[in-house]
Amino acid sequence: MKQNFTVRRGALDGVEAFLNVAQHRSFRRAAAELGVTPSAVSQAVRALEARIGTALLARTTRKRHRTQASTASGAKKLCL
Repeated sequence: MKQNFTVRRGALDGVEAFLNVAQHRSFRRAAAELGVTPSAVSQAVRALEARIGTALLARTTRKRHRTQASTASGAKKLCL
C-alpha cells in the first residue's frame, strides 16, 4: 500500500524566504537571490513566524540572526 507523502498547500510558505535570510543574514541579499523585494521576504518570514507562533529571526536595525527556536534543537522543542 502506497503512503501519501504530499505536503498540504501552504505548509511551506515562507520557509524558503527564512532559509535565505538565515544564510545571508540580510533581507536585501535574500530578496536578490529569490528575485523579489526585501519587503516581500520580510512579510513571508513574519507570516511564517505568526503561523508557528514563535520568532525565528531576531531583528535589529543592521543585523538579523537566528533565534534559539530556529535551530535544530529549538525546532525539536517546538514539536514536543
